[in-house]
Amino acid sequence: MVDLLVSLNLGDSFMGVLSSMMQPLYWAVSGLLVFFHWLFTPLLGADSGWTWALSIVMLTVTIRTLLIPLFVKQINSARSMQVLQPQLAELQKKYGSDRERLGQETMKLYQNEGVSPTASCLPMLIQMPIFLSLFRVLQGVADGTVRGHWLKINPDLVASLQNAEFFGARLADRIFPIETFGATQVVGIVLVVLMVGSFFITQLQLMRKNMPPESLTGQAAQMQKMMLYFFPVVYAGSAVVIPIGVLLYWFTSNLWTMAQQGILIRNNPSPNTPAFIDWEERMLAKGKDPEAIVLARANKRRKHKKETPAPRVVSGQAAAAGTTATEEPTKVVRQQVTRQTVRTTEDGKRIVTRQQPQAQSRADRQKKK
Repeated sequence: MVDLLVSLNLGDSFMGVLSSMMQPLYWAVSGLLVFFHWLFTPLLGADSGWTWALSIVMLTVTIRTLLIPLFVKQINSARSMQVLQPQLAELQKKYGSDRERLGQETMKLYQNEGVSPTASCLPMLIQMPIFLSLFRVLQGVADGTVRGHWLKINPDLVASLQNAEFFGARLADRIFPIETFGATQVVGIVLVVLMVGSFFITQLQLMRKNMPPESLTGQAAQMQKMMLYFFPVVYAGSAVVIPIGVLLYWFTSNLWTMAQQGILIRNNPSPNTPAFIDWEERMLAKGKDPEAIVLARANKRRKHKKETPAPRVVSGQAAAAGTTATEEPTKVVRQQVTRQTVRTTEDGKRIVTRQQPQAQSRADRQKKK
C-alpha cells in the first residue's frame, strides 16, 4: 500500500513538472491564436466560424514555418546516414570480429563526414512538445479545460471559439457520440477523409520516389508498408472523437507535410532513387553538373572538405540526348598506374623496368569494349 502511494505521488510530481514545462508553449500557442483572431476579426467578424477556422490554419502554418530549420536538419541527417551505409557495411565486414575497433572506426567515419547518428532524432524530439501543446490548447477549449495565458485572460474568446460554426458544424463538437446525424458528422467525416488521404499520399510518394531499392525489402519495407496502410486506420479511428477544430489543425499540418516533402523530393532527393534520376535529368537539361552539386552539398557537412570539381556546362542538345557533352571538349584526367617488370640477368642481377601506360581517350576505350 505504501509503495502504491509513493508511486502515485511520484506520478503526480512528474505530471506537475511536465505541466510546468509546457506552460511557455501554451502561452505562445494561445498568443498566436488570439493574434490571428484579432487580425481576421475586422474582415469576418469576431464570432464567425471562418475567423476561428482561418486562425487555426494560420496558427498551424506559422508553427510549421518556424520548424522548417529543424525539418531540414532532420532530413539532412537522415540523408547523410543513408549515404554512409555502404561505408558502414565495409567497416562491418572489415572489423566485424573486433567490436571495439569497429566502434572506433565508425565514430571516426562519422566525425570525418560531419554526421551525427542522433541528429535525425533530436529535431523530432524537439517538435513533439510543440505539436502536443498546439493539440492540447485547441482540445482544452473544446473540453472546457482552458490552457494558455492569452485564452485564460479572455474568457469571451473561449466562449466564442466553443460556439463558432464552420460549414454548420461547431468547432468544439466531435463526430462521436452521435445524438443526431448532421453537419458536425458531415464536416468531421470530410476532414477525416482529407486528413487520412493526405497522410497516405505523403507516405506513398516517399516509398515510390524517394527510397532506394534496398530499402524496399526486408524489415524496413515492412515498416513502411505498416505506416502506409495501418497508420491511416489508426488516424481515422482516433479522429472521430477529436474536436472539429483539432481535425482542421491536423489536416492543415498533414497538407503542409505533403507539400514540404514534395518540394524536398523534387529538389534534393535521396541518391539511388527514381526521384534522384529525374533530378539528374533536370540538372543536365539546365546545363548543370549533378555530381558537382551533390559533392558541394556533402562538403557543407564534412569535417575534411573534398575538392569540388569544376561544374560541367552541358549544351541543350547534349542534355536532350542524355549525354554530358560540354561546350569545349573536356579531357578527363585519370590516375595513372605505374606498371613494373622484374627480370633477372644471367649473372644474377635484377633489372626493374617501369612502364607508364599510354593515355587513351574515352572514345578509344569505348571502341575496345
